[in-house]
Amino acid sequence: MTHPFLDLAPLSAEHFASIEDRVARLMDTSQDVVIMQGEALLPLEGAIRAAAGPGTVALNVITGPYGQTFGDWLRDCGATVHDLAVPFHTAVTAEQVGQALAEHPEIDFVSLVHAEAATGNTNPVAEIGEVVRAHGALFYLDAVASIAAEPVLPDAWGVDLCVIGAQKAMGGPAGVSAVSVSARAWERMAANPNAPRHSYLSLLDWKQRWVDGGRKALLHAPAQLEMLALEACVERIESEDLDALMARHASAAAATRAGTLALGGGLEPYVHEARDAAPVATTLRAPAGTDARELVARALAVDPVLPLVAGGGALAQEMIRVNHYGPQATRGVVQSSLAALGGALAEAGFEVDLEGARKAVAAAWE
Repeated sequence: MTHPFLDLAPLSAEHFASIEDRVARLMDTSQDVVIMQGEALLPLEGAIRAAAGPGTVALNVITGPYGQTFGDWLRDCGATVHDLAVPFHTAVTAEQVGQALAEHPEIDFVSLVHAEAATGNTNPVAEIGEVVRAHGALFYLDAVASIAAEPVLPDAWGVDLCVIGAQKAMGGPAGVSAVSVSARAWERMAANPNAPRHSYLSLLDWKQRWVDGGRKALLHAPAQLEMLALEACVERIESEDLDALMARHASAAAATRAGTLALGGGLEPYVHEARDAAPVATTLRAPAGTDARELVARALAVDPVLPLVAGGGALAQEMIRVNHYGPQATRGVVQSSLAALGGALAEAGFEVDLEGARKAVAAAWE
């Protein structure tokens, strides 16, 4: 039995490198870009373990659950970690980062999540990058949720390690991911005796055997279907135009926020200020006395394909997330999601304004 997905010609090193080049253009970077053969947690962890060790002093910014995870990895590497945590309903500021760096001048590594899809906030990386660059620390950025939803500019922002994934705003596969690496980040890794080597986590293996070898021979058999899906995803973004795609995500976020406020019923944006809200997804706070999981279940009973999920972990009971990213960043999806949530609230005895929400979404869409 044959199948078009199973009988493809092997992916060549040249083809693999050409996909890396297209991803680099998407990130507007001249740094080395390595596409790793796994979900974005692979380069996220690999980059920290490569660049951090017992002598590292890190500032770890926590604006959501991923920031908490990065702190755990840094401590596991033996680094001294200073956490800068802010409430999940807001964003960190460059001033807060600058103050933390001033209080601990020995800091030489800063880790930050650009957009926290889990909490719905986004951080001002351009301004933070200026502060980190002036301090001289290595700058590590998780841009998995922000890429293609808002600008991601590693070179302009002074980011040394920038990790992206295709499964959210890019509308692509989850099985491959990428990291851009600056020259000084490579130097930091090479000087770290604890950096993973001969390991699936190892960025230095990619540097030595792939980048330094002129990208002529792959380390191992690539995830062929995922690589082809990533290429198709980038082609689709190029066809739509990246600026247009980011504008579509911004419109989806603005429309979801406006529609929620008009809907009423006690539902409200989880992130207090619109300027702190991520374009990739909008988080909502369930009305007091309700369970977000039950409201989402009722909404999905009406339309099971809507991009609605309850928050994770400790936020499961109070938070609803509207994942309006990638192909779901449309006015129709936003309207349908709010209509379903409005119906669930009405069933629970809350007074809602479905028509007001519809009009607000239409007015907010740009």
